Amino acid sequence: MQITIEVEGTTLTATLEDTETARDFAALLPLSLTLEDYASTEKISDLPRRLSTQGAPAGITPKVGYLAYYAPWGNLAIFHKDFRYSSGLVKLGMLDSGVELLRLPGQLKATISLSGR
Repeated sequence: MQITIEVEGTTLTATLEDTETARDFAALLPLSLTLEDYASTEKISDLPRRLSTQGAPAGITPKVGYLAYYAPWGNLAIFHKDFRYSSGLVKLGMLDSGVELLRLPGQLKATISLSGR
């Protein structure tokens, strides 16, 4: 499933996984979020509700471009650097391009939608 992420006037695209958690995330769209820096590794934002983690692995080792859900906090994470294995992290999908935009410091306004909406 394709999504668009409009960040500061630039449109990025991403592909969601075919998982229960990713489908639950897609059901929230469209979303307007404020992405904030976290650990110089990712941009994060709270989601309006917790997502299902049914069938999800215990954790993942995120790579550059991963969109993920951090179940313990209930937030979206978009990684602009590789990171170590993290328990409670569930991969939602992958940016198709444009990860460098997420390396800009500070908060970024983003609107995430299903492609074609």
